[in-house]
Amino acid sequence: MKHAWLKSSLALAVAACSTYSLAAGFAINEQSVSSMGTSFAGRSSSGEDATTVFGNPAAMSRLKREEISLGAAAIIAKTDIEDASSSIGPLSLDGSNDGDMVPLVGVPMGYWVKPLDEKVTFGLGVYVPFGLVTDYESGFQGRYHGDYSEVRVITVQPTLSYRFNEHLSVGMGATINRIDGELESAVFTGPVTPDSRVKIKGDDVAAGFNIGVLYEFTPSTRVGLTYHSKVEYELEGETKIRGNNPVLTAIGAYGEYDASLDLTLPEMIDMSVTHELNDQWTLYAGAAFTRWSRLEEIRVNNSGLPAGPASANFGSIAEEQDWQDSWSYAIGAAYKLNPQLVLRAGLALDQTPTNNTHRSPRIPSDDRKAFSLGLGYSPTDDITVDLAYSYLVEDDAEINQEATATKPSYSATYENSAHGLGAQVSYRF
Repeated sequence: MKHAWLKSSLALAVAACSTYSLAAGFAINEQSVSSMGTSFAGRSSSGEDATTVFGNPAAMSRLKREEISLGAAAIIAKTDIEDASSSIGPLSLDGSNDGDMVPLVGVPMGYWVKPLDEKVTFGLGVYVPFGLVTDYESGFQGRYHGDYSEVRVITVQPTLSYRFNEHLSVGMGATINRIDGELESAVFTGPVTPDSRVKIKGDDVAAGFNIGVLYEFTPSTRVGLTYHSKVEYELEGETKIRGNNPVLTAIGAYGEYDASLDLTLPEMIDMSVTHELNDQWTLYAGAAFTRWSRLEEIRVNNSGLPAGPASANFGSIAEEQDWQDSWSYAIGAAYKLNPQLVLRAGLALDQTPTNNTHRSPRIPSDDRKAFSLGLGYSPTDDITVDLAYSYLVEDDAEINQEATATKPSYSATYENSAHGLGAQVSYRF
């Protein structure tokens, strides 16, 4: 029983890095609705509105007027779970597999850009780079591997850019990042004993930075490179375990304890090119690299435990993740139908950082493809309204969690898809 609780507690602690989302791992792409319309192709080279504070701070130099962009994206995910089974020893365990575990999620964003002179521009962004919510039904068959996760990172980024000449611009911004989450799982305590429950809550604030370079070969062709730094967190919170199993009661497992977790969110490099083919057509292409291989293991430390077996077994534990670096690729195009209306489309391919050995119900994802459509409507020179829609489909994700002496196995095939809707308003002063 001690080992079962220990493993379940750790799985909760690392849920921030192990749940289905629209981008690789648990990253979120939706920091710009105008870029969403081209599947984020050209994100680091387009520099079309104030959302470039995130996409490439150097491209703020292209904005000649003070501008505010506000928006939000809604993510509607769907999962079908097939061929599910769970057992421990000779005992088969029943449970449901509804697959309806991702509620409607909204992702807000806001940016402000102000040129200070002909060369220097200031920008400020508030956005969500990482975050997810999963909420399986109470009788979920894989509940011992995690059944509730809510994790989010909110970033504030003050930024400056400098334009050296008509070709070269650079930009840099510090990031202030807050992470918090609430995570739960069931604990197997025997075939006739009701499940126990474990919950972990924690948060932290940490700093990072973004750097961008924009080079304009000609007025119609430009390339961009953006580096988003890693961010190192030291989460502090509490671990709660509840239930009435006599073994866990005897060793003093039930109660509330102080918990800490060191977690590094990886750096990302985004590269893209934008080419204005003529007065109507603009083409985009891009690739992004995320260093998910930083996530080799997660170690959680619990303190305040009773002396003896509980402290010895629950004090410090580690679980291997063994994630791999991932790439995403995108192409897109925009067509200016008239001076007021721009139509967009894009296609993206995104690799998963997870692997077949460690994939679990908290990471039921595989490689994915996304197709996007968007439009930008400018009724005046001061206002632009952007709308976007994305459809994402994944390769089938196989989960094969083997049983341990005290934890049931769980195997299933996850068929994931998602719809994304976004709206954004930009106002120029």
